[in-house]
Amino acid sequence: MPRPEADEVADRDAGTSSPVPFGQFIVKVHGRCNLACRYCYLYEGPDRTWRSRPAAAAPAVLARAAERIAEHAAAHRLRHVALVLHGGEPLLAGPDRLGALADRVREEAPAGCTVHTTVQTNATLLTDAGVTELARHGIRIGISLDGGLAAHNTQRVDHAGRPSWPAASRGARLLADHHPDAYAGILTVVDPRTDPLEMYESLLTLRPPALDLLLPHGNWTSPPPGLPDLTDTQAGPGSGRSTPYGDWLCTVFDRWWPAAGRETRIRLFEECIALLLGLPGATELLGLDPLDAVVVETDGSIEQVDSLKSAYDGAAATGLDIFRHTFDDALQHPGVAARQAGAGALADACRACPLLHVCGGGHYAHRYRAESGFTNPSVYCADLERLVRHVAARLAEATAGDPP
Repeated sequence: MPRPEADEVADRDAGTSSPVPFGQFIVKVHGRCNLACRYCYLYEGPDRTWRSRPAAAAPAVLARAAERIAEHAAAHRLRHVALVLHGGEPLLAGPDRLGALADRVREEAPAGCTVHTTVQTNATLLTDAGVTELARHGIRIGISLDGGLAAHNTQRVDHAGRPSWPAASRGARLLADHHPDAYAGILTVVDPRTDPLEMYESLLTLRPPALDLLLPHGNWTSPPPGLPDLTDTQAGPGSGRSTPYGDWLCTVFDRWWPAAGRETRIRLFEECIALLLGLPGATELLGLDPLDAVVVETDGSIEQVDSLKSAYDGAAATGLDIFRHTFDDALQHPGVAARQAGAGALADACRACPLLHVCGGGHYAHRYRAESGFTNPSVYCADLERLVRHVAARLAEATAGDPP
């Protein structure tokens, strides 16, 4: 993607640029899950909107979603869109239904627009026949795990309390061993109580082409594990508080860095390096690039991304739906506008921070405080500062040789 010109960046940072069209469409094909992970922010968190929605999206919802995606792509002359089949556990809808939706979106898309489709699954329902069917429809598969060992996944249990690891590990190895071309990678939530090197190396045994290392969805009102009783004095850069998540990530970075990209890609680290070099970033956790993702729920509601549901009940709602509204209507929603406003939506401490254009204020959901909304530094501010400065130091060391 070409880098925006300086005046475009300045306008975006000031929050004066036009809305950025959506390029990532997250469609909830199934709104329930066959697991009951004990830490799940979606089903165990403050949001309860899922309870009143259909378990699965009706054919009319999926058909209208395809039409709306195509309409948006045509209106904005998009050359690429990402279709993410999500849940809950999307494989509860069946591989054939997922394949039919992927085909429908591809058929509806305007000429010259490529649709990149992935499904995000807990891997417990993956079978050889199912993966073959998904791959036949051009769907790549991303899986969510807490690590590559049974001991890492003890909180990922089914509704009867039984461990999911035996089935999940079979699914992951099925992809690695027999369907590598359909394997998109592994998503893992950071747990500072685990050994970072053991965690990383265990995931490597599953041979993922890419890893997404995500921070748990906590905030100032509901702090993530290991960051209890946070106060206002710990709300900005240089707070001096402990950095368990930053330390964990730095340890993994040092293990990954000498062979960066050869063992596996780690998006968080690659984006941090790109931003330090002045290139665009494309992750919610770092950078100032405007968010371009939107969600279609099982009842056709248009929502903001699910991570907001970790803040309070109804936080992701827009009041819009695909039957009465376009995705352009969603671009005008105040919540979407705030997430596209760059530095203009950040707290004063963030705008004054020298790491602003790399950190970008952190993940929007992690800034929430009940008393002041989202205009706060990330609850992970100190951890992000630790990571960014560490990566910058390693990058400086690698480029410190004498010029030719």
